[in-house]
Amino acid sequence: MVSSVETPNTLPRVAIVAGLRTPFAKMGTAYRKLSALDLGTEAVRELMTRTALAPDALDLVVYGQVVPSLVGPNIAREVGLRLNLPPSVDAYSVSRACATSTQATASAVMAIQTGQAKIAIAGGADSASDVPITVSKGLAEALVTASQAKKPADKLKAFSRLAPKDLLPTPPALRELSTGLTMGESAEKMAKENGITREAQDAFAHRSHTRAAKAYAEGVFADEVMTVRVPPTYDAIGEDNLVRKDSTLEGYAKLRPVFDKKYGTVTAGNSSPLTDGASALVLMREDVAKALGYTPLAYVKSYAFAALDPSEQLLMGPAYASPRAMDAAGVTMKDLDVVDMHEAFAAQMLSNLQAFASKSWAQEKLGRSEAIGEIDDAKLNLYGGSISLGHPFAATGVRQITTVARELSRRGGGLGLVTQCAAGGLGAAMILEG
Repeated sequence: MVSSVETPNTLPRVAIVAGLRTPFAKMGTAYRKLSALDLGTEAVRELMTRTALAPDALDLVVYGQVVPSLVGPNIAREVGLRLNLPPSVDAYSVSRACATSTQATASAVMAIQTGQAKIAIAGGADSASDVPITVSKGLAEALVTASQAKKPADKLKAFSRLAPKDLLPTPPALRELSTGLTMGESAEKMAKENGITREAQDAFAHRSHTRAAKAYAEGVFADEVMTVRVPPTYDAIGEDNLVRKDSTLEGYAKLRPVFDKKYGTVTAGNSSPLTDGASALVLMREDVAKALGYTPLAYVKSYAFAALDPSEQLLMGPAYASPRAMDAAGVTMKDLDVVDMHEAFAAQMLSNLQAFASKSWAQEKLGRSEAIGEIDDAKLNLYGGSISLGHPFAATGVRQITTVARELSRRGGGLGLVTQCAAGGLGAAMILEG
C-alpha cells in the first residue's frame, strides 16, 4: 500500500479483517440520551466480540469525533478504558470533519506499516443529540471574575455589565469560519454555479433511499449493522431509522428549500440529516491476520487527502482527493468495480460527478490533461448513502469502508474507491483491493 506521498514498495499490506457499525439514528430519536462515547464503546465492544479479538492482542486504537466532548476530548482513549483494554494499548483521537474515520483508518494503516502496531482498531462516533452547549464570552468572563472575588458584593458586581443576550446558551458553530456559510448554503452555491436542478437533486435522493431500502430488504447490511439495546428500557435498535422505505419522487417535490427559501433547491429531503451513530474496523498486518486465522475482507491499497479554497466550492473534496488516491494505487476509473462517495447533499454529489467526467474541469482545477473519469451509475453507492442511511460525522468514512470491503469480499475481489468531502474544503479518498 502506498499513500499519496511516494513511499517504498516494501511496506506490508494492511488487511481489513472486520467492520461494524451501530444503526444510525436521526438526532433526538433513539440515541437521544447516549453520548458519542457511549455509541463508540458499544461499536468497538461488539466488533471485538464478533472477531474474538483478545484485548491483549490489540496494539492501537485510533478513533475520531467531530462534535467535541468537553469532558472526554480523547474519545479513543476513553473507549479503551471503558472496555478495560490493557492500559498499554495506545490510543489517540483524530478529527477531519466528515472524513474523520477515513483519517483514523489511514493513521492506523500507517502505524501498522511502520512497525508501531500489528493490530489496530479505527473508527469514529458522533452524537448530534449530545452537543456541548457553552455560555457567551461575556458570561464566561463574569463567572471567572466572580469565582475569584472574595466579597459577595464583588461577586455580584461581576455580572452587572451583562446584557440579556449574554445569558443565552451558545451552541456549536455550524458555519465555516472562513466563509460565514453553512454547509447547506455552500451546497446551494454549488447547485447554482454548476447548474444542478431541484429535479436532479430530488431524483438522486430518491435513488439513495430506494437503494438503501432494498439493501435492508435483501439482508446486505445484516453482518455490518449491529443491534444496540438502549437503556434504560433496553429497546433493540437494529436498523437505521432514517431510510424512507416508501420513498416517492412526488414526496420530495413537496418539501420547501431550507437554506435559500425563495430561490433555493436544497431541501431536507435531498440533504443528509443530523445523525447519531458509531463505526469501527479491525486492521491487521497481512501476515498477522493470516497467522491468526482471519480471512481479510479487503486490503487498503492507497489513500490520499486534499484541500481546496473553501470560498470556491466547499464540498468538492472527492474530485480533488480521488485522482490522487488512484494515482498512488496505479489505477484509473475504468479499473474500479465499486465507488462509494459520501452524500452530504445531492447537490454536492451531482457537482462532484460532473467534475469527475469533465476534461475542462480537470485541466483547470487539477492540471490534468484528461478527465478523472465518468463514474458508472451501476458502480456508485450501490446500497444508498448518507442521505438515506444518515451521517454521524466521524462514523461515515468507516461505514463506507466497511460496505465496500464487504462488497469486494462477496465478489471475490476487485477494486473499490471510498471518498468524502469535508468541512473546511477538505477531501479524502481510499482505494481498497479485494
